[in-house]
Amino acid sequence: MDRKNFIKTSGIGLSLVLIPGMVQCQNSNTEELTNSVEPKIIKDSEGNVLNVIGDIQTHKLLGSDTGNQIVEWVDNVEPGVGIPPHVHTLEDEIFRVVKGQIEIMVDGNVTILNEGDVAFAPKNIPHSWKVVGTEKAKMITSAFPAGIEHMFQELAKLPEGPPDFEKVTEICAEHGIRFI
Repeated sequence: MDRKNFIKTSGIGLSLVLIPGMVQCQNSNTEELTNSVEPKIIKDSEGNVLNVIGDIQTHKLLGSDTGNQIVEWVDNVEPGVGIPPHVHTLEDEIFRVVKGQIEIMVDGNVTILNEGDVAFAPKNIPHSWKVVGTEKAKMITSAFPAGIEHMFQELAKLPEGPPDFEKVTEICAEHGIRFI
């Protein structure tokens, strides 16, 4: 049998078997999602801005927006600012550099992320990041499942000035994050 006939015959056979199940599955998932979350469009200039110990974060999507599936924020950070090595026990993170350069360490591997580069830091894996170079960096960070935004809100309430690392460590530990 040639390729064209194979695709035609196997496609028809597969569609008769798979489509009813896919339609049923799609309907139930769509129903669940439409009951728990609403569509949302967030412009670049919109969001809740927090100063989290020098990491200027603009929160775009919160767990309350996404059925607690994901939280996403934009980091606008000066050179030299970063987060020391730490481990998340509750969420995975994705880092996407929009502008500038970020030195990132994930599981002991250190690299420089430039515009357009992405890094994935799964939970229970040590990671850290720091803005390098001479320009301010802009990075989109996503964490899933959501929940970490509550920790950032607590950290943003701390007094300005050099952070009390003991208090920071305590707040982070309450949210499943430990520094190493």
